[in-house]
Amino acid sequence: MADDHREVYEALLEAHRNGQPAALVTIIEAKGSLPRHVGSKMLVYPDGRIVGTIGGGQLEARVIQEAVAALHDGKSRTPEYNLHDIHDGDPGICGGTVRLFIEPLSVTPTLLVIGGGHVGRALAELGKWAGFRVILSDDRPEFCNSSYIAGLDGYVVCPPSDIPQHVSITPETYVAAVTRGLPIDVNLIPALLQTDAPYIGLIGSRRRWAMTMNALKEQRQLDETQLQRIHAPIGLEIEAETPKEIAISILAEIIMVRRGGTGQPMKWHDLAAEKQQ
Repeated sequence: MADDHREVYEALLEAHRNGQPAALVTIIEAKGSLPRHVGSKMLVYPDGRIVGTIGGGQLEARVIQEAVAALHDGKSRTPEYNLHDIHDGDPGICGGTVRLFIEPLSVTPTLLVIGGGHVGRALAELGKWAGFRVILSDDRPEFCNSSYIAGLDGYVVCPPSDIPQHVSITPETYVAAVTRGLPIDVNLIPALLQTDAPYIGLIGSRRRWAMTMNALKEQRQLDETQLQRIHAPIGLEIEAETPKEIAISILAEIIMVRRGGTGQPMKWHDLAAEKQQ
């Protein structure tokens, strides 16, 4: 394996481990004079950073733009470029033609569980079983380690409000804050609202959430629109009582948000579909 290919594959594996999106670019056809051969690869991140090269210059700049676009829409593409005359808009003058395959790589969604108590432990285990990349965080080391819960993808011991400094929270990161109470939440929620998480859930009763909202509005100057991003009380209403039942209700809500579901019983969904026919 060429050294540059090894670098690309290692970066690709690291991106997968970290739940980081990236697009793999491969030259699949090359004719004439070109700086790189068929099979040359480059990995492109959403911010335009790259590992490897497909030749540099204006060609590479255009391909990076295409790769970033592919990451946004999730669609592969096979662009072709002529490198004959820059005055005709070509990205080079080598004299060749190159076709590439740009593949946006799917990212395993991350479940970030903040709080390793009874519910957090059950949710982390359930999330892993359901195929999520699971990261557990707690400020108590004894509740956040591989002996306490084995097989997770990350264990982060830190104050809850510091979690965005230690974990990359992306549009594929679903956050379940199963914390110990209001003093933690008033510092944690503003930090989470600064991220791109599509789901932020907070455990607790309606009264606890009302008290937390009031404190956040007064102390942190957050408005109603910002706080509407928070799913609280967390989970779907299934009259859950035990930690495992609560974990099921939380994960069900996360899946509903991720897949665009309604949370209604399938019976009602089927009846509504029948009426529309």
